[in-house]
Amino acid sequence: MPRPKTLSDTKVLKAAHRLMHAHGPEALTFESLARECGLSPSTLVQRFKNKAHLKQSALFYAWDRLDESTARLAAEAPKTPAGAIEILVALSGDYGDIESYAEGLLVLREDFRDPALRARGAAWKKALSTALDDRFADIPGAPDGIGLLLASHWQGSLLWWGFEPKNDLKRYVAKTLRSFLAAFEPLRPPIP
Repeated sequence: MPRPKTLSDTKVLKAAHRLMHAHGPEALTFESLARECGLSPSTLVQRFKNKAHLKQSALFYAWDRLDESTARLAAEAPKTPAGAIEILVALSGDYGDIESYAEGLLVLREDFRDPALRARGAAWKKALSTALDDRFADIPGAPDGIGLLLASHWQGSLLWWGFEPKNDLKRYVAKTLRSFLAAFEPLRPPIP
């Protein structure tokens, strides 16, 4: 099969991120990406200069997608506690099975190592917390910072699920989030 002459950076970075998630960050090389997307390694080097820049670009691509998903979900979800759970459950769907989740933790390690990527993570934390806070704006007695508390519980529930991935991830997350909110009596979401 002939190699494609051109491929957008977006498609290349999507392939790079998919490769990192499937096989870990160290699997991303110009050679492996060339096999994945069909461009020559030398073309990829011309575009991305070195492996560190390629990896960072792929991770920025992933942050862009997460920002887009979060904004879309925040625009669509009802401004209720159940809407907050809906946002977090939907964001949980991107993790896949336990093997994919475990590889994702290795990818997250790369975000922690890079100050620019850590800043993207901090910005996302603020955007997500604000979107979740908005779901409690009309609830009398809602604690200040409930969005960050809920997001923190969500992240913890993902980790705990990883040790016993017997249940469907989305159902597990929804159940733990409902239990967490039940601790705040005025915020108790309706149980479906």
